[in-house]
Amino acid sequence: MRREYAREFTDRLELFLNRWVDEDLRAYVAANSRLPGPRGNLELADAFAEAVAAQEKEWKAMWTLCSRWTAISPEEAPTNDPREFVAFCGARGIGALGAPSPARAREALVHLRTLARDPRWRVREAVAMAIQDLVAGQPAAALRSLEDWVAPGAWLEMRAVAAGLAEPRVLKEGKVARAAVDMHAEIVRRFRAAEDRGSDAVRTLRQCLAYSVSVVVAAAPEEGFRWMTRLAATKDPDVTWILKENLKKSRLADAFPGRVERIQTLLRRG
Repeated sequence: MRREYAREFTDRLELFLNRWVDEDLRAYVAANSRLPGPRGNLELADAFAEAVAAQEKEWKAMWTLCSRWTAISPEEAPTNDPREFVAFCGARGIGALGAPSPARAREALVHLRTLARDPRWRVREAVAMAIQDLVAGQPAAALRSLEDWVAPGAWLEMRAVAAGLAEPRVLKEGKVARAAVDMHAEIVRRFRAAEDRGSDAVRTLRQCLAYSVSVVVAAAPEEGFRWMTRLAATKDPDVTWILKENLKKSRLADAFPGRVERIQTLLRRG
């Protein structure tokens, strides 16, 4: 199906460039979105992101198209509506279009930051996936820009950063992996200072940290386990839960059994 989607998008993007009308494209994405349903068509979204990125000479036109799609409101395309996947693909496209240069990566992240607060969870997930493309393509520029997302009260933006960095393919370079640990440390510090831990936004961040910590720690184990050891001494019940959830993950439990056991011992003593 991936090749079929690629062919369809190539043809339909050519029509868009000729006519500047995107109704046909939107209808195709919505019809193949697999919504309503539990899982959208991620293969379709991948193919769309690759197709718009391949139109490098027309990247500004592709940017306009994707920006239009990300502007589709929750009222127009609520959660689980097929049209929601058009907005999803728009966000993925912005990430793909930003990846080729530092300036475009920064511009993409400015655009995506608002979407990180979207009430639709799928759109927020698309932002995290776009972040992965941007960090993979322009790690220095993307990481510098993402530092601004880690701010007081920016719970959903921080969730997007944590989820975006929790991807092994973007953590292959040691410098990026260590930066991901540092950024997680700052996110958890702000989480610990939260006065409204019962809010939906903070709970969404907490749920993300229950797996994202293990991904970045596995990529930078020396720095990561030192940080987890410090966290184990905080006696914060939410932080303890986050640590316990991550220590269960096979990426840590199987690869670093001794280190995991030491932190688990500290938690039991607490």
